[in-house]
Amino acid sequence: MDQGLISNPKDLERMTHELESLERRISTLEDEELEVMARLEDAQRDLDGVVAQVADADEKLAALTATRDEKASAIDAQLVDVEAQRGPSVEGLPTDLLALYDKLRAQKNGVGAAELRQRRCTGCQLGIDNAELAVIKSTPADTVVRCEECSRILVRTAESGL
Repeated sequence: MDQGLISNPKDLERMTHELESLERRISTLEDEELEVMARLEDAQRDLDGVVAQVADADEKLAALTATRDEKASAIDAQLVDVEAQRGPSVEGLPTDLLALYDKLRAQKNGVGAAELRQRRCTGCQLGIDNAELAVIKSTPADTVVRCEECSRILVRTAESGL
């Protein structure tokens, strides 16, 4: 076109319009590309922030898991000690009483017997009425007494209030 090879003015005008149209299209595409690049930078910044949060959460989770595992192993060690101490304590007790206690302990979240303290069952924390206290007081010491509310075995002591 600049070299003068096109002699028809209409072809020249058509080509000029086409060049102007292509230049406008290029300009529009470049603007759109800049917008996309800006959105990409924002998205990348957001992604980096989320990745950092995930990494931080993973570190905290690993630390908490390690702490949980340490505490669980300490509790397991205590359980072994308590079970070893329980062995001599239950010798001589009637098997039916041990069976009842183990059954109640399984049902009551590990607490099968509760102390009767100041006219109150320490298992369910409910007070015992006077009529029931009279029955408990008249019951022989070697007889198993159970709480009417929670069904746990009541252990009578000097602090029972009888």
